[in-house]
Amino acid sequence: MVFRHCFVASGLIAVLAFGCSGGANSSAENTTQVVQESNVTQLFIEAKATQKAEDFFHQGNNLLDRQNYEDAIKAYDKAIAIKVESPEAWINRGIALTSLQRYQDALASYDKAIAIKPDKYEAWYNRGIALTSLQRYQDAIASYDRAIAIKPDKYEALINRGIALTKLHRYQDAIASYNKAIAIKQDLHQAYYNKACSYALQSNLELAIENLDKAIKLVPDKYKKLAKTDPDFSKVRSEKQFQKLLQ
Repeated sequence: MVFRHCFVASGLIAVLAFGCSGGANSSAENTTQVVQESNVTQLFIEAKATQKAEDFFHQGNNLLDRQNYEDAIKAYDKAIAIKVESPEAWINRGIALTSLQRYQDALASYDKAIAIKPDKYEAWYNRGIALTSLQRYQDAIASYDRAIAIKPDKYEALINRGIALTKLHRYQDAIASYNKAIAIKQDLHQAYYNKACSYALQSNLELAIENLDKAIKLVPDKYKKLAKTDPDFSKVRSEKQFQKLLQ
């Protein structure tokens, strides 16, 4: 089967904007002006800190893009130390941890993001990936379901949900999930390939070949090579029709 990988969250941290009014003559008015000036100073400090947190966040993203995961985590930690309520930093920190196969730590990071912003579909999606990697398939399906409920056109979540269902031998449910992904995006070669796997695991040669053929037509070299050794096809690999497709 073919897995859809992590989604990198992105987001901008708002920079504060403010202004101040002119002074007045009475002692009461002067007192008010002092308070306003104090507030402006505080706003300047907060805006500077916010900008610094944003800089660390973008630094982390650049390191993540370069697959420098340890340093990316350090950069996200610095961003979070300044602005702890940043779901994007927690999510991307989790992605870096997932890439290092530190799945439990990644889950904790995604859960932090969800606690801050429960409707952040990226957190639920990537949480599902970590849970799948831990072979906690039922929990992974629940996370993918939350991601899909928030963002119904998230076809990657539907593909990964199908994989988790397949691992639980719920083949028909898995195929239904792949079909929903294909309804969103017609040329989803991963979905066709994974459908073929699900049919092959049920010894349904005809539909396994039909869907594998669609995947091969979209990405020939990859899927011909993959299908030759993928254990999901062990029940149908010796069939002449299957062998002919891989020639």
